[in-house]
Amino acid sequence: MPKIRTSRTKPPPEGYEDIADVLEDYEKKMRDAENESHEGKRKAESVWPIMRISHARSRYIYDLYYKRELISRELYDWLIKQKYADADLIAKWKKQGYEKLCCVRCIQTRDMNFQGSTCICRVPKAVLKKGTVVECPHCGCRGCSSGD
Repeated sequence: MPKIRTSRTKPPPEGYEDIADVLEDYEKKMRDAENESHEGKRKAESVWPIMRISHARSRYIYDLYYKRELISRELYDWLIKQKYADADLIAKWKKQGYEKLCCVRCIQTRDMNFQGSTCICRVPKAVLKKGTVVECPHCGCRGCSSGD
C-alpha cells in the first residue's frame, strides 16, 4: 500500500500527474480485493487477489521506467519510496531468468518451500508432465517459469 500523503510529505515529482489515474485505478482494485468476502476460501487463497494487483502495479511501474523509459529516475525512486511498487521484486525482474517472477516468496529457499527448493511454479513447463496444471501455493499464479 502506498504511504498516505500529508502536508509534511514531499510533493510528487514532475510526471506523476500523467500516471496518477492508472495508479488510482490500481488503488480502487486493491480496496475492492481487500473488502472482498473470504468465505469458503483457504487462508492463502484470500490473499491471492491482493498479490496479483500488487504484482500488476509493480510491473506497470517497472515497464514505464525500464522498458518504455517514460518516467524519470526521480519519479521512479519516489514511487518506490512511497511503496507504489515492490522494490525487491523489481530487483529480481532485472536479473536474467527472473523476468516472469510472480512474487519473491517463490524463490525463497528457507521456510517457504519444500526441502529448501524453490516453488513449483518456477519449474520449467518442458520438465513437467503433459496436462499438469501448476498453481503456486503462495500467490495463485499458474506458473512463472521462463520455460514456456
